[in-house]
Amino acid sequence: MPGAVVISAAVEGIVDESVIRRLVTYVGAIPGSICGKTGKQDIRLRIQGYNSAAQRTPWIVLVDLDNDAHCAPPLRAAWLPNPAPQMCFRVAVRQVEAWLLADRERIASYLAVRRDMIPGDPESLANAKDTLVNLARKSRRREIREDMVPRIGSGRSVGPAYSSRVIEFASRHWRPDVARLYAESLSRAVECLRSLTISRRC
Repeated sequence: MPGAVVISAAVEGIVDESVIRRLVTYVGAIPGSICGKTGKQDIRLRIQGYNSAAQRTPWIVLVDLDNDAHCAPPLRAAWLPNPAPQMCFRVAVRQVEAWLLADRERIASYLAVRRDMIPGDPESLANAKDTLVNLARKSRRREIREDMVPRIGSGRSVGPAYSSRVIEFASRHWRPDVARLYAESLSRAVECLRSLTISRRC
């Protein structure tokens, strides 16, 4: 992709990495190095370093809102009050899984559940990851249930191949252009990424 902008990133984990790679490609850029992937607190400890790097090259840092604040702006202000010109610091409301659920048609098809079972306002969910697991629990496909739903007595919140399944969906089936219509924090992330590509080309 001649002349394409390279955007580096920092994320909480491997699922978020797949989402960011898809979004960067969606806006016509090239994913650069993806840092972090060891949890939210690690990103908070390192965010000033990422911000320093964004003085020179485009960066996106993505974290989940979870229950750390009522909405995204206070969290962003607390973590990074002075973002660098090429820093795109975005917060998924309340988890990145909400962005995936926002493509209702594709996620219903992938999970083999009825479309009307998918929440219409995924960003209002208290725990989108739990919602995704519970939808998988009702899947018509045994392999989806076995991969994504935790086994009885395991003490885990997700199944053994949850991440692999979500990564596959995000990478191969998810449509950001559709999902952003139903997830405002996703739409803002897309616009922020697009602004990075425009500013680098000008």
